[in-house]
Amino acid sequence: MNASEVIAAQPSSGARRRPVRWLLLNPPAVVALCCLALLLAGSAVNRNFLMPTYLLQQLQIAAFLGLAAAGLMAVILLGHIDLSVPWTITTGAMMAAAAGAAFGPGWAIPAGLLCGALIGLVNGLGVAFLRIPSMIFTLGANAVLQGLMVLYTGGHAPQDAATPLMRDLAVGRTAGLPNAVLTWALVSLLAYLLLTRTAAGRYVYVIGNSERAAYLSGVRTAGMTVACFVACGMLSAFAGVLLAGYSGNAYQAMGDPYLLPAIAAVVLGGTNILGGRGSYLGTVAGVVFIVLLQSMLAVLQMPEAGRQIIYGVLILAMLMLYGRSAKVR
Repeated sequence: MNASEVIAAQPSSGARRRPVRWLLLNPPAVVALCCLALLLAGSAVNRNFLMPTYLLQQLQIAAFLGLAAAGLMAVILLGHIDLSVPWTITTGAMMAAAAGAAFGPGWAIPAGLLCGALIGLVNGLGVAFLRIPSMIFTLGANAVLQGLMVLYTGGHAPQDAATPLMRDLAVGRTAGLPNAVLTWALVSLLAYLLLTRTAAGRYVYVIGNSERAAYLSGVRTAGMTVACFVACGMLSAFAGVLLAGYSGNAYQAMGDPYLLPAIAAVVLGGTNILGGRGSYLGTVAGVVFIVLLQSMLAVLQMPEAGRQIIYGVLILAMLMLYGRSAKVR
């Protein structure tokens, strides 16, 4: 066999790279396959994993995480991060229940969303105009919110119960489907359309790729940054409202378990942690994967420390995988 025949028999570099390229360019499909693998593995441990009732229950739980992840994705697409999500969730829940008890049930959800919007506004102004790194500013905001809520409740569990509408949105059903899932689907549709069908959505990606270039092109980068932080705050607070409805009332630190899973869901879905690239469908798939993984770990009686380690390993793995996608040709 001569040299030309040996070369012809070897796979080309393009053929070798094609599976890797597909993997890097289709995170939603990859995560969807991982979800399917989790379901099959879970069904081997517990047959209920493939039952429609169980799947709807998991989607209902995923809705709370999905709302928080939707807002967080908008901020991450800009190249920023919002570490105030945990106590924004708690603040939204507490203020919604308090407003419902003090002013009537009709004020509960608007009050919770307003609190989330105000928190996001403060974060956005601090990042966009004061130019404080988002990680530092939002971490400080999270600490401030924690102190305010502890001061408000005196360190005790709040006594205000969720309103009937909050409970209905969280645990009620319409045509056999959980209202929480329908709410998440509506928010997801709106987020998808905003990111893919509007100029504002394109601006978010442009800013994430190069804020300076976007500014020189005439994009109001500061205004878009503030708007994304406001959206993140509102959606985090809305997740808290639904969580309060699910549990019957708000409680201290109810948002703490949601920060790392929300970041993991966004990153697993293929959103670049440095901004500028990502698919909302990937975030949805990432949320479902995280919830199924949590369910699997619960069945296996994995302790909380082990779960946190797994989330961290997943984030690092996705960063190493998708972070190198720009080098793959």
